[in-house]
Amino acid sequence: MIARPTYPVPVPDAVALLAGRLLPARVRAAVVDAGEAARLYAACRGPQYTEARQLLEARLRAANKILAAHNPGLITGWTHLSGLNR
Repeated sequence: MIARPTYPVPVPDAVALLAGRLLPARVRAAVVDAGEAARLYAACRGPQYTEARQLLEARLRAANKILAAHNPGLITGWTHLSGLNR
């Protein structure tokens, strides 16, 4: 039996690009949208950005619905949002 490595193995850029091109167009668009919404959400700090954060949460939820339907492993969660202490 072959055991899985206990450390993350880096994926070359060419392999990642090839794997990304094999995804359907709507899933690729959802990955981009989820990443963008997550980055913008992490940058919106303070009470004056409450409405912007709510709109970004809606974008993130919509993108995650598409990603979950294709592959639940692609979902962008709170742990992926850099700069947030949750």
